[in-house]
Amino acid sequence: MATKRAAPSKTSSKTPSTKLFVLDTNVLMHDPLSIYRFEEHDIYVPIMTLEELDNNKKGTTEVARNARQASRMLDDIVSGCELDIASGISLAAPSRDLASGSLFLQSEAISSNLPASLPTAKGDNQILAVVMYLSQKFPKREVILVSKDINMRIKARTLGLLAQDYFNDKVLEDTDLLYTGSLELPADFWDKHAKGMESWKEEGRNLYRVTGPLCPDLLVNQYVHMDSPDPNEKPFNAIVQEVKGKTAVLKTLVDYGHTKNAVWGITARNREQNFALNLLMDPEVDFVTLLGQAGTGKTLLTLAASLTQVLESKRYSEIIITRVTVPVGEDIGFLPGTEEEKMTPWMGALEDNLDVLNKPADADPSHAGQGGYGGDWGRAATMDLIRSRIKIKSLNFMRGRTFINKYLIIDEAQNLTPKQMKTLITRAGPGTKVVCLGNIAQIDTPYLTEGSSGLTYVVDRFKGWPHSGHITLQRGERSRLADHAAEVL
Repeated sequence: MATKRAAPSKTSSKTPSTKLFVLDTNVLMHDPLSIYRFEEHDIYVPIMTLEELDNNKKGTTEVARNARQASRMLDDIVSGCELDIASGISLAAPSRDLASGSLFLQSEAISSNLPASLPTAKGDNQILAVVMYLSQKFPKREVILVSKDINMRIKARTLGLLAQDYFNDKVLEDTDLLYTGSLELPADFWDKHAKGMESWKEEGRNLYRVTGPLCPDLLVNQYVHMDSPDPNEKPFNAIVQEVKGKTAVLKTLVDYGHTKNAVWGITARNREQNFALNLLMDPEVDFVTLLGQAGTGKTLLTLAASLTQVLESKRYSEIIITRVTVPVGEDIGFLPGTEEEKMTPWMGALEDNLDVLNKPADADPSHAGQGGYGGDWGRAATMDLIRSRIKIKSLNFMRGRTFINKYLIIDEAQNLTPKQMKTLITRAGPGTKVVCLGNIAQIDTPYLTEGSSGLTYVVDRFKGWPHSGHITLQRGERSRLADHAAEVL
């Protein structure tokens, strides 16, 4: 279907508030849908951007796939226009009204006015020449280069051109605003919310229906806590079960800090770990995200909960663990063996935690209640039995799979893009629980930041869903050396 032809003077007649964005190739290769992300503003694609897309389209990498998708989208937009492309193609129809601006493609040769020190044979410099030409042609409009390349933006600003990063992929501008999963209640909470309060018991846990000004701001499966003014009294810890307007239902927690509730011999050492174990052991919660710095217990708690529910209660049939294989230093090259054997070097954290979980409870008196399941079971369950229920899988072979009745653990999830995260989570079939672990301060994937990480993305998108939960672990429990290093280094 042909799009409406824009007036020939459309580019110059736009209001000053409507901008003209020139897209660098890396923006389209990072997010092929970026063409539709600029709302009422216009998009300009230089010929060199199309050349670079063509040069990067071959292969099976994420970049090659995105280059092919971007080329297909541009082809769909251009082939639907039977009129003069130089006049601009409206994006309203192809974007389904997500964007109301126009797409402009470079349809004429542009002479370079760049300094002699910048070689025109380089693709980046040809794109800069286009931005400079457009700035001179439309002096009353803001012409802005959008690029993920820091040096490209620096060169543009050096030449007096406007340049900026691509921000649309960022979930949050400031990760300090990221949902933590818990909330400390104010000291006057009960004074303002206890009027007309109902309370009852279900399965040994107390529930409270409260009404007050704080309730509309609460989210389902958010943890709330309040310390008692009396040091001899236990603090109040609860989970938000339901929110309706100014009314909320709070449910007390299972105390996993007590040895009688130990999970595979592991007890919670702080409030956040107790919150995490409540999520990991709840069959009604299908998706869990745990954030925290090194040594906060993310992997240990998750493995303990998964082993208990696979080997003891048999709620799940097996544990599947996967992670992104992004090296911190130089890559050691190809590895021999099967899929699981190739993944073994990446699973050192798994081996370390299994050693802790399968140490007999009486092996170290200083770790009583922290190192074995207790009784005879922890000593009788051999490592071979446990390993037979743990499968290590590579991300490369996840497409098209369906996991039924599995406990899926995604380790180092901060290195996943939002698209990869979607691919993994949608593998979950009936009865499967997905747990994502990570530390957004330790991102090793190029072009990913704390604000655009797939882990940040799912934490923000899943908050408040009744079958998901999140907690940010604050205190390190690995060792005093690890805790100090995390603070000062």
